Amino acid sequence: MKPKKGQLIIFSSPSGCGKTTVGKALLERNRDLIRSVSCTTRKPRKDEVHSKDYFFISKKEFQDKIRKGEFAEWAVYNKNYYGTLLKTIEEGLKAGKKILFVIEVQGAEKLLEKHPNALTIFLLPPSINELRRRLIKRGKNTPEEIEKRIKRAKEEIKQVGFYQYKVTNDDLEKAIEECENIINKVK
Repeated sequence: MKPKKGQLIIFSSPSGCGKTTVGKALLERNRDLIRSVSCTTRKPRKDEVHSKDYFFISKKEFQDKIRKGEFAEWAVYNKNYYGTLLKTIEEGLKAGKKILFVIEVQGAEKLLEKHPNALTIFLLPPSINELRRRLIKRGKNTPEEIEKRIKRAKEEIKQVGFYQYKVTNDDLEKAIEECENIINKVK
């Protein structure tokens, strides 16, 4: 019997579009899907767990891993480092898993350079005004930070053409189902 082939699934969106929420729902609904757990230098949010949501490491540790060539991709976003370890990809592909990467655009571009056959999905907000409303409602950022995120979102949305699939998150359940249907097409 031929071993099952693994697949990388890159899932990106601007901050506040729901990529974490949609990603979690996809993982709950699909047993063949595993989440790539990235490293970051940012502080954990109150509901985040080390090694489940992220590997929270120091800037020095992160930079040491960069020097040692341990990352498949890495980027700096809002003054924090984020990156995917090579071993995460190697282990998942070897096991024949579909690996979900919930990453920002810069990291997605770097990952695609090494894995051009990855499935790519970009989650869009219904509008910039709705995105701003969601960021305000989250209550995690100052007005200045929100405007920086909006500015960055506009730049990231310009990159949507690099993605195979675009899904607008105007209805959460509908967006989850649409992404699930895309992922289930991958054999």
